Amino acid sequence: MFSGIVEELGEVMNISRRGSITRITVKASKASEGTKAGDSIAVNGVCLTVVEEGAENLVFEAMPESLSATNLGSLRTGEKINLERSLMIGERLSGHFVTGHVDCIGVIRKKTRVSNNLGFEIAVKPEFMKFILIKGSVSVDGISLTIMKRESNTFWVYIIPHTLKNTTLGFKGPSDKVNIEFDILAKRAVAV
Repeated sequence: MFSGIVEELGEVMNISRRGSITRITVKASKASEGTKAGDSIAVNGVCLTVVEEGAENLVFEAMPESLSATNLGSLRTGEKINLERSLMIGERLSGHFVTGHVDCIGVIRKKTRVSNNLGFEIAVKPEFMKFILIKGSVSVDGISLTIMKRESNTFWVYIIPHTLKNTTLGFKGPSDKVNIEFDILAKRAVAV
């Protein structure tokens, strides 16, 4: 379980394949602190297990399903990624509950300046719009954000300068794919 508050921008150092498993080596100074093999870390909002750790490196293994159902399959060496270690009992919870189980891939349609902030219009398949609640939470590449507006098959989130500087959204623009995880409470409310 995560909160959607990105701890660090990591960097993809190496991607290799062994049979059907893809190994992703990431440079991570903060997220590697106190992390050991077997721990869960959200990588662009995808819950992955650490299989090896070093002083400032983490190695993850991903199965084909994780790569095809998220934007991890298009990662490239040198690319920046959002990293968040799992929640610890007794820690302050900012953001919202994020499981790391991505619901779908969204596509950024627009990136527009709104005062000192940036607005992102993100498209998802129509069947997912039932989970988009104005002023509700959504995880975009692992970042806990508030939904500000919804349209037929798109929704808008606004990003403050701090979030823009400390997450991958500063590098993203129209046509980029992002991992979307809808708020677990919204999914449960719709299921009832």
